[in-house]
Amino acid sequence: MVQKNSKTLVLSLLLGLFVFSSCGPKPEPDVLTIEYLRSLSDEELKARDSDGDGLSDYDELYTYNTNPLSPDSDQDGLNDAEEVGTYETDPLNPDTDGDGLNDGAEVNAHKTNPVNPDTDGDGLSDGAEVNTHNTDPTNADTDGDGLNDGAEVNTHSTNPVNPDSDGDDYTDGWEVENGFNPLDDSDPGRIRELNTIYFGFDKSNITTAAAQSLADNVEQLISLPNFRVRVDAYTDHVGGDQYNLRLSLRRANSVVEFYRNNGVSEDRIDSRGLGKAPVPCLASEKDADTPGCQRNRRAESAPLNPYGL
Repeated sequence: MVQKNSKTLVLSLLLGLFVFSSCGPKPEPDVLTIEYLRSLSDEELKARDSDGDGLSDYDELYTYNTNPLSPDSDQDGLNDAEEVGTYETDPLNPDTDGDGLNDGAEVNAHKTNPVNPDTDGDGLSDGAEVNTHNTDPTNADTDGDGLNDGAEVNTHSTNPVNPDSDGDDYTDGWEVENGFNPLDDSDPGRIRELNTIYFGFDKSNITTAAAQSLADNVEQLISLPNFRVRVDAYTDHVGGDQYNLRLSLRRANSVVEFYRNNGVSEDRIDSRGLGKAPVPCLASEKDADTPGCQRNRRAESAPLNPYGL
């Protein structure tokens, strides 16, 4: 009788132990697996965030289909919770908007919109701006020339990171707006500089060397008939102010006459006799054989741009 009771007691203890172990929590495996997580109850999964990304294991498995064992399921540089809750990107697609930049690079490096393939709306995708054209995907007109980057690349074939693609000192936007070719440095053309000539002491005649310099000026002026020219003539600091003013006028008139005689119409020429040059010569600059210095006995020709540029 005692032996039978002992066996019954042992069986009861074993049964109780089995029941207790069956009802308690499952032991955590050394290495978590998706299979293990799927074996847990909904309540357990909702209480877990195995990868620490801010989404519960339940939401990752059954709402977003993301990997509850990886904080960044698509390896784009944004964790799954940021994609779902902050940026509204697809946590299973590293490039949600398909623009050639992954979502993490858009948010963290380029400050572009990861759900808009053309953040600045210039007609170039963010990826094309960063990877191909080296333009700013957050600035529609990277070089500030008045043409947006997409128009430069797709319509005008100009350089979107150089405001003056043909190097003619007119911006691409100005040329397009005014009907000129932004890829032709001769259209509309520019006279950047004209030669200055020098006179002998108390002289206003054009020397042979000065005539050659003025002939070069005439060639430029005739090639671009829209340009005008202003002649400013000076004297050195020897003599009185009134005399030098009259001498500077004679020098200016000599240059005007040369231009007119060589095909530049007078209505394209302004002239001024300005008397003594504004900066006196240094002692080291003075001529050895005449008073004053040649640097101040000059007539400058300044091109006048018809476009105000």
